Amino acid sequence: MAQSSDHLVDQIAQLNAARNLVLGDAAFYPQIVNGVLPLIGATARVELRRWGTEFLAETFASPALATSQKEQLAPRVLQTLREILELPEGDPLVLKQIVQNAASLYPLVFRHIVNHPDDGAVWENMTAVKQDILRRWDAFPFAVKILCIKFVQRVVQVQTHGSISDPRRPEQNETSLAIVPRTHAVLSLPNLEAEASGLLDRLLAVFQEDSSDPLFVNATLNCLAVLIRTRQSIGNKIINAIMNFLPARQVRPPITPSIRVGVKSMERTARAVMVNIMKRNPNHPLVGKMQQYIDRLMQSRLEVVDDASRKRGLPVEPTDGLDHAKRARLGVETPPLVKVPPLPPGPISYAQLFTLTEDAGLSSFDVKQLPPDLLVKIVVPLLARVDQSMMNQSVEAIRGRYQTIQKQQAAQQKQAAAAAAAAAAAAAAPVDDDDDDYEPEYQPMDIPEPVAEQEDAVPTEVADLQPDLVSLGPFVLPQPPPLTEDEAADIGRSAVGRVFGMLASTGVTPTPAKGKSQQQLGFARLAGSTFDRDAWVTLLTRLATRAPAGLEPRAVKSEQERGKPTISDSIRETLYRYILEDFRGRVNVGIMWLNEEWYNDRIQMQFTASQRTEEDEDVTVPLHYDHWVLRLLDGFLPYLDSRDTKIFIRFLSEIPEVTIPITKRVASLAKDPERVNLCVQSLLYLIMFRPPAREMCLNAVEDVYQTYEESRPAAGKVLARWRPQKPQEDQQPPQQLQTQPQPQDQQQQEETILASRTVAPESATNNTSLANGTDGIHAAARR
Repeated sequence: MAQSSDHLVDQIAQLNAARNLVLGDAAFYPQIVNGVLPLIGATARVELRRWGTEFLAETFASPALATSQKEQLAPRVLQTLREILELPEGDPLVLKQIVQNAASLYPLVFRHIVNHPDDGAVWENMTAVKQDILRRWDAFPFAVKILCIKFVQRVVQVQTHGSISDPRRPEQNETSLAIVPRTHAVLSLPNLEAEASGLLDRLLAVFQEDSSDPLFVNATLNCLAVLIRTRQSIGNKIINAIMNFLPARQVRPPITPSIRVGVKSMERTARAVMVNIMKRNPNHPLVGKMQQYIDRLMQSRLEVVDDASRKRGLPVEPTDGLDHAKRARLGVETPPLVKVPPLPPGPISYAQLFTLTEDAGLSSFDVKQLPPDLLVKIVVPLLARVDQSMMNQSVEAIRGRYQTIQKQQAAQQKQAAAAAAAAAAAAAAPVDDDDDDYEPEYQPMDIPEPVAEQEDAVPTEVADLQPDLVSLGPFVLPQPPPLTEDEAADIGRSAVGRVFGMLASTGVTPTPAKGKSQQQLGFARLAGSTFDRDAWVTLLTRLATRAPAGLEPRAVKSEQERGKPTISDSIRETLYRYILEDFRGRVNVGIMWLNEEWYNDRIQMQFTASQRTEEDEDVTVPLHYDHWVLRLLDGFLPYLDSRDTKIFIRFLSEIPEVTIPITKRVASLAKDPERVNLCVQSLLYLIMFRPPAREMCLNAVEDVYQTYEESRPAAGKVLARWRPQKPQEDQQPPQQLQTQPQPQDQQQQEETILASRTVAPESATNNTSLANGTDGIHAAARR
């Protein structure tokens, strides 16, 4: 069984390869069709028959295959289709494709038999297929019935008289009875014309039925439009049949949304058919009637189909608002009244509030004892059979109970408040002189006693304490349970998420007017000094970098030792995603964050070096700058183009440190020929304005020059200017490399680099880079 299935898969794969071959070159169609027919016959498996009939339908519908070649292939294909159609099992997909093939083959076979009267076997096969399809039309599945309409339309079109455009070129005339000689050996003109008339009446019968499927009606209208355009002899008959059809007449109440959509679709299709006829032939004798029919379609749709949305129908039965007398006169039974038992005195529970039965057994039954699946099986059918009137009465009874309880509670609260006010007034009133000497004898609760006396006095004093005396004691809330590490981490992450949500609603610091300077606070700024977006970003970056300083594991050897991510790592990850969502607009955030990371790493390294002892020589500090700057570069480098030169150069110029991995990331831009200039200009800027990183960047430019041929013109100028003494191997000649660039080209290149340094004031970051120096680091550390 497994071998047969594998063999079938191989056969389908080979057949698909053959299909791709003919789709590429139509000249292979005859060879492929003749080779495929033995594999898809009646003895083949149903999967192969499905593929074969679909392939044949594509073949005879393809405009790339000439009509003459289709006519030559038709006899053999028709024999195979007849054998498959006569099989007892009727696969819907196979039947659908066979009917489609028959619709394409009928005009070809008809013309073939006209030109070759001696080939009667072909016409016999075509007649057998046609009769089988017409006989089983009503028994076919729905999808096959739709295609039968197209087949019948082709038969009617062929078996009626068409126009002869050129009697001298019969091969170019349309296939119809007009090309059939009157004395043909096989074809009988009266019989064919009578059959076409009967099939046309069968098509038009769909407009006379009381209820027809909208899909059948629309398919018939679309097929009849072709007959109206090509066959003038039957055109008026078809138009009159359509004009007698009003889709709104087929509506039967109740009007559901599906019925309304179906009626509208039939009305639009019929109107489109009439409009196209009038456009093609404005002088048609039935133009006036067709216009009246279109108006009648619109009016009938408004009157019948849209009545459900414009008018309210009569009630099927008297509404609940009728009193008992009217119900008696109308002969409607009065619904039974639900008996609502009174609530018991005292506090009321939820169970007593919703209990409307007086049966003690039902009231005391615990529903929790039943499994949930059994409850669902019981409750769902029960709710479907509940009397609506009794349900409404029960809901109103519970609502009345609840409102009564609310009123009682409000009255009790008012009484308690009045009593408290009276007690307070009485306490503030002067005391009589007779009670001045009265001093109650009791031991204050806050004075400690000897331990022995307390142990003896506990059993007797607790029993003698009055409730009012007990209420005077101090009451202290118990301490909440301590949070676990996971709970604290979840709460911290949710707080960070809310802060990031606030970034979208806060604005950017307004740009100062011309002539007024804006102070750049840098590392010395206070995170809460303003309430703009920069303040929140500064707060987040310092929470991620400065807050956990000294709390992280000081000896990190692998990622597994870290365990679960900390709050600071969660903030870093969220910052990373926030910047990559819109890097061009949030480059300030990235620069600010990386400066904070670098600053924190250096402070931690200095602190660790000062506190390190001989035993802690192997202790290291977890560094974050190198990791996150590379992740950020890997995140947005694939999306940079030549228009982002200024943004990228600004990013590279304001990050605090340029390392060899960073220069390798920048050099990787040269892989794309369109981004070579971006790569070279970025490295040239670092060479010109960041001397500590000059050698690394020159090495990167040299590597780009040697690796990528497209970068040689731009990279060669940089190397000739900054490293002329080192020739390039296997590249341009040394004398060409050492030649100084033209003054004009060098000046233009340097002007481009200098222009990239110019940053708009509103996009300037509030951070500082390495220009602060160690003084800025120590000053910030002192703060």
